[in-house]
Amino acid sequence: MHTAKRFVSRLTRQTLALVLAGGRGSRLHDLTKWRAKPAVPFGGKFRIIDFPLSNCINSGIGQVGVITQYKSHSLIRHIQRGWGFLRGEMDEFVELLPAQQRIETSWYEGTADAVLQNLDIIRSHHPEYVLILAGDHIYKMDYGTMLAAHVESEADITVGCIEVPIEEASALGVMSVDDEYRIREFEEKPAQPRPMPGNPGRALASMGIYVFNTRVLFEELIRDHQLQERSSHDFGKDVIPSVIRRLRVMAFPFRDPATSAPAYWRDVGTVDALWQANLELIGVSPELNLYDSEWPIWTYQEQLPPAKFVFDDDNRRGTAVDSMVAGGCIVSGAQVKHSLLFSQVRVHSFSEVTDSVIFPDVEIGRNCRVRKALIDRGCRLAPGTVVGFDPDEDRKRFHVSSKGVVLITPEMLGQDYPHGL
Repeated sequence: MHTAKRFVSRLTRQTLALVLAGGRGSRLHDLTKWRAKPAVPFGGKFRIIDFPLSNCINSGIGQVGVITQYKSHSLIRHIQRGWGFLRGEMDEFVELLPAQQRIETSWYEGTADAVLQNLDIIRSHHPEYVLILAGDHIYKMDYGTMLAAHVESEADITVGCIEVPIEEASALGVMSVDDEYRIREFEEKPAQPRPMPGNPGRALASMGIYVFNTRVLFEELIRDHQLQERSSHDFGKDVIPSVIRRLRVMAFPFRDPATSAPAYWRDVGTVDALWQANLELIGVSPELNLYDSEWPIWTYQEQLPPAKFVFDDDNRRGTAVDSMVAGGCIVSGAQVKHSLLFSQVRVHSFSEVTDSVIFPDVEIGRNCRVRKALIDRGCRLAPGTVVGFDPDEDRKRFHVSSKGVVLITPEMLGQDYPHGL
């Protein structure tokens, strides 16, 4: 057992992780109008980017580059504040790699192009392996086990994969594998996803996680670059499908180490998925355990007082039931039920908040009724506001998702976005 741990540790020290965090996240509508998707808040006090970054640190990977592009100010600000604890003297770092036209006179044109334009930086770190990660998924994963499987199988490239319901697979890359989990077919976002053998209701989907032998990565990125306009320069659409017949490309199924069942992984790329994944955390035994001290999620920690609940009159009682409430919140004579309140939320007297996700620095005035809502940072709801009870009325002012979640942003209320969005 100790030998295996040393083996994995040696591999992680020889690995450079690159987190692709430049995505626009258009399916999140107004939530990503002024911020990149990886900067979207999640889980009461975190941002989405914190999960892949925490996975790197907890896996023993101390060399990380974060590739940014789209409206990255709040993302960069968060990483500078929360991820400066690594020691440069130990050759540990989280570097920001914005689009800076290092090779071409264009911005990043796809995930593969984003890595290509940083080849000189990658080369300067001399990694044996390059781990490429999506910056916009929620999961906890020991990348060391994937690296060990990559080396043991003598793979050129290993793709992290997970079983998903067939109806969700069209939004992902879908693969077919043989008995040794070598990828034989790979199709990005297929209209008719291919089901797993013997399991017509499930498909094997890419997590957007790739391990490359560094030499192979360089060769394939240069090959893809030379195709010019014949390629969209994307790993899932172009690079992986083009190599599966030439190279040894393996799939690594992401499983729970305790049960061997498919592990927790969420693509929170829509308003409905983001709302649901946040509210799942409230459950008695949620699949994603944020209280796991052995696999902590690191973030920028604001210095805030504890949450406070005030007033205990019959018609004015500050309570929160089946909810998570972050530091700095004040629930003043209001009722919060089955909801998640991020930092510094104020809920004033006689208001009710139910089945809702409330981002930081929101103020909900008196006599408000809020149900099945996702309220963006810095919103101030006027006294008497009613949300989530009349979809037709809500649509006049706000965005209502296909499953009836009401998204509210400061701009929809005629208010300014807060600094540090």
